[in-house]
Amino acid sequence: MIRNHTITRWLAAAAAACALLALGGCATSANREAMAAAPLASAKKLPYTVSVDARGGQETGAMDSTNIANADLKAAIEDSITKSSLFKNVVQGKDGEYELTVTVTQLQKPMFGMSFTVVLETGWALVRTSDKAVVMRKVVRSEHTAGVSDSMVGVTRLRLAVEGAVRKNITDGLQSIAALSI
Repeated sequence: MIRNHTITRWLAAAAAACALLALGGCATSANREAMAAAPLASAKKLPYTVSVDARGGQETGAMDSTNIANADLKAAIEDSITKSSLFKNVVQGKDGEYELTVTVTQLQKPMFGMSFTVVLETGWALVRTSDKAVVMRKVVRSEHTAGVSDSMVGVTRLRLAVEGAVRKNITDGLQSIAALSI
């Protein structure tokens, strides 16, 4: 009788551990396509080319929570600029008439919970390459919450919250550029 009770408790603990693993899963990187902003409502089209650089991000490690890789952030910003047609063209390297640098300065992520709110702060700098004049320097702060209705899986909720915060950040940054008189 005691032996059956011990086995039953052990099986219950093993089942609970499996359930936690299934609900927890492994962290995944933020998806560059999911981070791209929707086209801007602004009809402004700048007749210039722009190059984009992203800094301050971090790759998602095997034992890490979702992060924003520089290459993925750069691709999401470039895709957002292309979709919105804010600039004439996005170019690679330093060949643009303008250089846009976006630096991740803060990424606040919760460790656990039913709803995950991610806060992202970035520094946006737009420089005219011909004379190195800083046309815009701005801190952009955004946040996004993903709840259980978005996903039952915690790591997926966190990834969705990170992607949403980046999307909002890119939208706000591009709207700031669209408001400039350049």
